[in-house]
Amino acid sequence: MATLTSHASKTLNGPSQADAIQAVFQAQKVYAPELALTSARQRIASLKKLQRELMKRQQIFRDAMLADFNKPATEVDLTELFPVSAEIKHTCSHLSDWMKPVKVGIPLPMLGSSAEIRYQPRGVCLIISPWNFPINLTMMPLVSAIAAGNTAILKTSELTPHTSQAMADLIEAIFEPREVAVFQGDATVAQELLKQPFHHIFFTGSPAIGKVVMRAAAEHLASVTLELGGKSPVIVHESADLEDAVRNIAWGKFINNGQICLSPDYVLLPESLHDSFNELMQAQVQKFYGKTDEARRASDSYARIVNNRHFERLQGLLDDAVAKGATVALGGVTRSEERYISPTVLGNITDDMAIMQEEIFGPILPVLLYTELEDAIAYVNERPRPLALYVYAGKSAPIEHILERTVSGGACINNNVVHFFNPNIPFGGVNNSGFGSSHGVHGFKTFSHARGVVHQQPNLTAVRLMMPPYSANVDRLVDLTIKLF
Repeated sequence: MATLTSHASKTLNGPSQADAIQAVFQAQKVYAPELALTSARQRIASLKKLQRELMKRQQIFRDAMLADFNKPATEVDLTELFPVSAEIKHTCSHLSDWMKPVKVGIPLPMLGSSAEIRYQPRGVCLIISPWNFPINLTMMPLVSAIAAGNTAILKTSELTPHTSQAMADLIEAIFEPREVAVFQGDATVAQELLKQPFHHIFFTGSPAIGKVVMRAAAEHLASVTLELGGKSPVIVHESADLEDAVRNIAWGKFINNGQICLSPDYVLLPESLHDSFNELMQAQVQKFYGKTDEARRASDSYARIVNNRHFERLQGLLDDAVAKGATVALGGVTRSEERYISPTVLGNITDDMAIMQEEIFGPILPVLLYTELEDAIAYVNERPRPLALYVYAGKSAPIEHILERTVSGGACINNNVVHFFNPNIPFGGVNNSGFGSSHGVHGFKTFSHARGVVHQQPNLTAVRLMMPPYSANVDRLVDLTIKLF
């Protein structure tokens, strides 16, 4: 296995790329049935080792993410390492119970039998992770894959090379490639991986690439989990505690420089709250990052856009909006040489602006005004279903009204983003924002096949009475069964 170890964690180019991928895949395919037989204790031991090694390398990951896009060390701890560590602890506490067969009832015509659901590993899994939260969005699904007893190949992002290499070193130190392996590189590496007949593919990224992954998975009828994104709206009701709402929205929008699939993408605000909202946002940004733009640029709490291509895309969205009449209520300052975009709030937004046609994925917040709550709900429902919906209100009636009339992957009331951190609820999208669930038991089930098993006692089944030849008595019994059951 030494040759596999040397290939698994490096960027691969040329003819050896396909050979290395196939070699690792075949090794995992052979090992998967043996790994499937591991006990909860064995899987927990692997997870605890992963947690120890992850936290031992805390400073390495901080340095790597600082190099990749100036991510503050506190944000690395809070949004990358903490969620993974918490997920491992939660999984280790509950895995023994998750793995037990679940007894279920039987209908009366099946008297004499019993039934259960057994959770089996899917087999060889591919996890393709993004650059915006590279540790979090690689390791969280890996925790679930390990818990469920699978082998896994990880494809990390080439846009955060320092972090990807740190993760490869971490995995190499813990696992043999036949169990978990990492491949780095550009889209050609992902394309080569997608040629393999994986049993399950877990992809986090954009809807456009999600469609590519689904097409590739269809060739092998592999099951797929897609965690995508979209334009997650914020609806502020007139009864909201506006100061609290603005504080949370500012945090959720500008953390990681807005490069979050769950980031509040735009705000739907009552016209009567417009001026107060802008004043409070100005004060909140000053509190978070500094009173002047120079202070914000120097702040060690504010990240940067990941690369020039994404910076230019955001600059284009901002320029297009302003050219079409958007007003800059806050920020709007950019510095291409350091990929800096200040915390920005835009008003006077119209649907023909490019910024309302795609996920922003940056620190620019459009604010749209409404007069009637039904108008805000209709605006959300006219667009693709988002990954998250955020509602700020001080009364339960409007909250329930909005929740009952909208569809989203997840939702937060009087907060945003934080539902990601709760391992007891499913995390995932719906339709355009993805499908399938992760985190906690939901992640375990995602990487498991729920196998229904019926145990029959010999000669104790009512079905025998309905077997051929089909006499008049059999017909009467079938008719009675249909009527009663």
